Amino acid sequence: MAISSLPEPMSSPHLVPFDGSFRVDRASTQPPDDAPGKKDNQQVLDEQIERLTKLQEKLYADDRFGLLLVFQAMDAAGKDGTVRAVMSGVNPAGCEVHAFKAPTHEELDHDFLWRCARRVPERGRIGIWNRSHYEEVLVVKVNPTYLGGQRLPRGSDDLPGLWQERYASIRGFEEHQARNGLVILKFWLNVGRDEQRDRLIERIDERESNWKFNPDDLAQRAKWDQYMAAYQEALNATSRPWAPWYAIPADSKSYMRRAIAEIIVGALERLPLRWPEVSDAERTEMQRLRAQLAGE
Repeated sequence: MAISSLPEPMSSPHLVPFDGSFRVDRASTQPPDDAPGKKDNQQVLDEQIERLTKLQEKLYADDRFGLLLVFQAMDAAGKDGTVRAVMSGVNPAGCEVHAFKAPTHEELDHDFLWRCARRVPERGRIGIWNRSHYEEVLVVKVNPTYLGGQRLPRGSDDLPGLWQERYASIRGFEEHQARNGLVILKFWLNVGRDEQRDRLIERIDERESNWKFNPDDLAQRAKWDQYMAAYQEALNATSRPWAPWYAIPADSKSYMRRAIAEIIVGALERLPLRWPEVSDAERTEMQRLRAQLAGE
């Protein structure tokens, strides 16, 4: 399937353009001024969840396309809660969630895409990546000492060149998957620095949230500007029609979840999904078996 045959990316005010013009400092962390309130957002989210439930069944039955949802964000942006809320109506049997943490020794003995390539969802299924291959051009870029554990054959003397090579590898990987029926939607949950501070304090103040707190979050927070520069470059380098990025305002969880759900549902509705056809002979046999069951 050629790239040109794929649907156009879902239009959204949060779509990262494909011409390299995205700027983090122009991407709001707050909903638009005319955005609805929390109650309306929840109502629309509930409606989208119902539609997604039906679309997932058709996606599974059609068995020609897969869906990959990639979530990247700073700590405390709400990735886990968003996945839980938006996907609450999805049949777990047709969905796989993978949280990519620090790579294992086995993963470090392969190229940086290997561990994610193994988790690409099958046709008919939905894959959700909580963090992803983009960690290699975000966290690793901000903390280049991590490259020491990767034992790169050519070393890491030319870091600018290394990042450009990785962007090219990511683009090629995603384009290949898209050609083979994978719908890729990538979401950057754009939380504000002040909002992140408040959520981290909340994790300390609320006993039941203490387990979420990691002191290293503050060490990474201190590199905020470096992370924003890394996100800007990565999104510009890899937002493409077949694998678009969406920079979603994340200071309002209800708006963020609604916006993401609308994009996912809209993308699935654009696919030429169809129920499997049953032949005349199969229908005749089904009627015979029906009569047999009815006669019991």
